[in-house]
Amino acid sequence: MKAVTWQGRRNVSVDTVPDPAIEQPTDAIIRVTSTGLCGSDLHLYEVLGPFIEGGDILGHEPMGIVEEVGSEVTHVKAGDRVVIPFNISCGHCHMCGHGLQSQCETTQVRDEGMGAALFGFSKLYGQVPGGQAEFLRVPQAQYGPIKVPEGPPDDRFVYLSDVLPTAWQGVEYASIPEGGSVAVLGLGPIGEMACRIAQQRGAGLVIGIDPVPERLERARAHGVHALNLSEQDDIAGTVRELTDGRGPDSVIDAVGMEAHGSPIGKIAHQMVGLLPDFVAEKVMKTGGVDRLGALYLAIDLVRRGGTISLSGVYGGAADPMPMLTMFDKQVTMRMGQANVKRWIDDIMPLLTGDDDPLGVEDFATHRLPLEEAPAAYEIFQKKQDGAFKVVFQPDGH
Repeated sequence: MKAVTWQGRRNVSVDTVPDPAIEQPTDAIIRVTSTGLCGSDLHLYEVLGPFIEGGDILGHEPMGIVEEVGSEVTHVKAGDRVVIPFNISCGHCHMCGHGLQSQCETTQVRDEGMGAALFGFSKLYGQVPGGQAEFLRVPQAQYGPIKVPEGPPDDRFVYLSDVLPTAWQGVEYASIPEGGSVAVLGLGPIGEMACRIAQQRGAGLVIGIDPVPERLERARAHGVHALNLSEQDDIAGTVRELTDGRGPDSVIDAVGMEAHGSPIGKIAHQMVGLLPDFVAEKVMKTGGVDRLGALYLAIDLVRRGGTISLSGVYGGAADPMPMLTMFDKQVTMRMGQANVKRWIDDIMPLLTGDDDPLGVEDFATHRLPLEEAPAAYEIFQKKQDGAFKVVFQPDGH
């Protein structure tokens, strides 16, 4: 089969690799019909290279048709249309029972001290072959696959793999009061969807902050008060003016470790990229190497007694935090990988009606064959050609 593989920093290729096969009775094989390119994939493309090996298959946002199932998989069968959550969870352990599928005790990557295994996301998360491929082996398929209706286009459902539950959890964790205010930092796919979900769930004022004009216009088109970070001398002051001088009730950081405006962190990223992998791994695990501009801004913006929700991925283990400010402002902070299955029942009714309240059918800007993955990674990272959300279509449809 064809698959997108990591070959080095800023270097992916489309290669012929062996077809996956059933290895455990809880496995399934799907034929991938759509698979997203995520901002988290860019962390592998640029920053997390020390934890990935040449030839590893990328991608964690797939959906498709079940081809084959193991003997213990009974809730889906060959021919079913399914979305595959990006985290691999069993559904029966203590953590899954508490709705913390991202911490699944069956698939936890204990050798690295990490939570549940993820598709296509480095040794840190189990080195499981990813979904930017023609076929995918799905471990823990007795629980993981989400069956979706036949008929509507893939774009109705593919974002259940990551974008929708990640944004939904971001809004949930933000604890926005009914009619309250929220600032969303970063208007990429997660931040943009978080804005839409916050509006859907009753936020009174949604403020979006980003330096990319096309993303700002996209957000303004559905009522977000969007601010261009590059044009603001005092972004915190501007936001406070919009929120009675206090700051928003909640802030969602949808940027993470590669924030613009963090020159020291950027240098740290670049230096780590020059180190041998075995040294770079240690630095990443023990050093403060994130670009923390977005997180610091979130702490500055949020009103006293407010809540910060982190959806953006951070990778440093010893990042400096402004604890005095956080304590003095009595800030609540929630974060973590999305617990995909926990939120599906809440989200699904918004996808299966005649309307499209979250605008998922028009969410992607680029629908491309798998063969164009190298160019797609480049334009997505460089924010060129209006690349906002890329969906690969391995089956050519």
